[in-house]
Amino acid sequence: MACKRSSVRLRYSPPKKILRKRDFLILTMFTVYIIYSSTIDQYYIGHTINLEDRLYRHNNSGSKSTKKAKDWVLKYAEHFESRSEATFREQEIKKKKSRKYIESLIDAKC
Repeated sequence: MACKRSSVRLRYSPPKKILRKRDFLILTMFTVYIIYSSTIDQYYIGHTINLEDRLYRHNNSGSKSTKKAKDWVLKYAEHFESRSEATFREQEIKKKKSRKYIESLIDAKC
């Protein structure tokens, strides 16, 4: 009788560094950000845990709502310790529905 191959493949993964709870809190900062595209003259507001990667994805069609342009530039960022705080702040900014408010936030940071 022939051997059947398992459909499960084993992958090598390097050992992960064990983080204590307090180390994890320091490493995970959530960021609310505002990016701007001069091509379409629009702002986009979002939140993420990895700002550099997220900005890269925005500029390389990694997001449905920002794929119309490829020149997104970070204009504003706020850091929070929890996702719920970041989500709340993002919604707070979006609820204003005001370009003047967004620009006043950007000007105040400079």
